[in-house]
Amino acid sequence: MYSYGRFRSTLMPKIEMNFLLTVPDDRAPGEKLPLILGLHGAGERGNDEKKLTVHGVGKYFISDGTCRGVRAITLSPQCPEGLVWANVIVAVKELLDNTVADLDADRERVSVTGLSMGGFGTWEMICTYPHFFCAAAPVCGGGLSWRGDLLKNVPIRAYHGECDSVVPPVYSKLMVDAVNAAGGHAELKLYPGVRHNSWENAYAEPDIFDFLTGKANI
Repeated sequence: MYSYGRFRSTLMPKIEMNFLLTVPDDRAPGEKLPLILGLHGAGERGNDEKKLTVHGVGKYFISDGTCRGVRAITLSPQCPEGLVWANVIVAVKELLDNTVADLDADRERVSVTGLSMGGFGTWEMICTYPHFFCAAAPVCGGGLSWRGDLLKNVPIRAYHGECDSVVPPVYSKLMVDAVNAAGGHAELKLYPGVRHNSWENAYAEPDIFDFLTGKANI
């Protein structure tokens, strides 16, 4: 089951955004499900909600709320045109909190992933709210490596194309190295010959959604 919605932030009153929500069709009453927050890239900004199924998590869960045997709620907000995720991070967290509460999601299994601009947004989300997420999978993103010590308790799997000239892979490497230097657990998978569209490889990884929902070995 999937639905589109429109959210107006009370914490950032000027911010409104579309979102895509998916829930397994066969969810039982009272069943606690994990929730994956998916952050899109720069090309999906704006007001066309259909863009939310182009590349990100929603694309994989939109049919019946499951993917490769993983049952989860997914939430994919749409960043307003001209902004980046760092500009609206408080509003995204407000929407996420509301969704977790409204759908009674498993609070211990809330994770985040995103690609390109959303990869940067993923790093920003976990640096800003490091105690909220059970796992993170940033794809071709980057962040402020000096904040790596904030993430020592967040399991992270980062993905990047070795030939990415839009967001060079060193951006992911710096973040992963900083987290591990602080005693954390971060992994980086580089795809030889792959350019910026490494999300196609990353979301094809057989256990990425197991990792994000806490089912994989960490």
